[in-house]
Amino acid sequence: MPKLPPSSVSATVDFDADGVQHGFLKLPYSHNDSAWGAIMTPITVIKNGDGQTALLTGGNHGDEYEGITSLLKLTSKLKPKQILGRVIIIPMMNAPAVQASARVSPIDNGNMNRAFPGHPYGGMTERMADYFTRHLIPMCDTALDIHSGGKTLDIIPFAAAHRLKNKAQEFRCIEGARLFGAPYTFYMEEMDPTKLYDTAVESNGKVFVTTELRGGGTTTPDTIAIADRGIHNFLVYSGILQKNYIDPPSDPVSLEIPDKDAYLQSEHNGIMEMCVSLGDEIKEGDLIARIYSTERTGQTPAYYRATAEGILAARRHVSNISIGDTFAVIAKTVE
Repeated sequence: MPKLPPSSVSATVDFDADGVQHGFLKLPYSHNDSAWGAIMTPITVIKNGDGQTALLTGGNHGDEYEGITSLLKLTSKLKPKQILGRVIIIPMMNAPAVQASARVSPIDNGNMNRAFPGHPYGGMTERMADYFTRHLIPMCDTALDIHSGGKTLDIIPFAAAHRLKNKAQEFRCIEGARLFGAPYTFYMEEMDPTKLYDTAVESNGKVFVTTELRGGGTTTPDTIAIADRGIHNFLVYSGILQKNYIDPPSDPVSLEIPDKDAYLQSEHNGIMEMCVSLGDEIKEGDLIARIYSTERTGQTPAYYRATAEGILAARRHVSNISIGDTFAVIAKTVE
């Protein structure tokens, strides 16, 4: 396999210097409004001596705001004297998507979480993913990527890890997810893990924790509190923040998305009526949703029933639905 050329992304921070640095990841981008322009992705590096490195990211999708908000706060609050090691904070991983309040980049329609490992000759999103893969991921020991449901989904607040072939690594990941302190801890089976940031980090043998913290394209005081506490706890877990864990109001409930069949997808276009609420216990055969045709009146709706028991872990937030849209995810309790 031919050697890849250097990344076109450059950093204005020195990753090896002690102290606090606020700067940018600069990706040259020539366009109609700026012939010699650049995509400027804000980054903060806080370092105090030798130790572990944690890579904290939000805004992987631009309409998911808990991670963006909590990490922006952290960049002005975390002090070198509070840590041992290094914290790399990138609140807006896909900066163009965040600026557009969109899931994907308006520049190249790039979904950052479907762009890994990226390529230095790809689109703008792939080029940034390549920089993460070849430069940032190798620097870190632990990585936390904070997601929520964005504009189209609402999801019970959880921290999650994946089933991995390396069981020691899997244990470290799920322990980090549990100690994050969200109301739920998940083992997740992704619909397609091939190009995920998650997979890129895990394939390097690193500890990776992800989250989903409600959704609807907004935040609430509760979800921001979960994110703030979880970031604190993750840095303690990483051996970097020299403070005690902050206990959540209750112990996390352990759930699992066991396979791709847990994702219920529409086979109709129309208007969705959800018949169960987020967090409800579901039995096999329970009515989950009705979908009404918008093409004409007087039509019987399509009925969707649960094919297994569990808990409604996620639902489509938008009532307008198309063929192929996931409208419900049913998770199972881990004994």
